[in-house]
Amino acid sequence: MQLKRGFEAEYQRRHDAIWPQLKALLSESGVYDYTIFLEEESGKLFAFQRNRGEGGSQDLGSNPIVQRWWAYMADIMETHEDNSPVSIPLREVFHLD
Repeated sequence: MQLKRGFEAEYQRRHDAIWPQLKALLSESGVYDYTIFLEEESGKLFAFQRNRGEGGSQDLGSNPIVQRWWAYMADIMETHEDNSPVSIPLREVFHLD
C-alpha cells in the first residue's frame, strides 16, 4: 500500500485509535497477529497478518465497517475508486520456522 507524503503521523494516530467494531470484525473473521510496517523514505506500507481459516482482511471489502474505514483513510493513502487501498500482492520467496 502507499501512504501519501506528510501523513505518517496521521496514519499512526488513526491506527492507534482503530475502531472497536473494526477490530472485532477482524478478530471474528480469523485475523490475528496483524502488523503494518512503514518504509519511511518511500511511504510504502507492508501489512502482515495471520489468519485462522482461509480468508483474511482483504476478503472483507464488502462489509460496511470496512467500507467506512476505507473512506476514512482515503484522504491519506492511494486508493481505488471504491476507496479500497491500492495494494500489490507479494509472493513468498523464503520462510524459516
